[in-house]
Amino acid sequence: MNKLEDKNKDIVIPIYASNGDAEVFLKYPYLFNRLGEWVGWVTPEYEVYSVLGVYVGYFSKDQRILSKRRLLGTKPRLMPPPYPPKFRPPAYAPLAPLFYELLIGTTDVLLEEPERLHTIDSGDLKPDLE
Repeated sequence: MNKLEDKNKDIVIPIYASNGDAEVFLKYPYLFNRLGEWVGWVTPEYEVYSVLGVYVGYFSKDQRILSKRRLLGTKPRLMPPPYPPKFRPPAYAPLAPLFYELLIGTTDVLLEEPERLHTIDSGDLKPDLE
């Protein structure tokens, strides 16, 4: 994933689901959905976290966000980075690369569990207002 290591933080990298759709965009370290809303962030170790700091998965070499099944709750929550500046997603994304076959027990987060990357104002793990 040499694109992620690029020193230029202004580069926008499309992140694909296994069906070939660009579902989120990476402007390091932030992840944005197709509407430009902040949905997560990335660590230097290629781990993906939601806006609430909950571990979601990891980047594969073919630009997908993958997760092991039954991995929920195994990593501690991390403090998210500061709220990102406004982001305008690109109008189009290049065609998706050819993807490797997923191993047994691995899921494509953007295809099978997209709700794990939600916006700051929604999500099951957000504390209730009482």
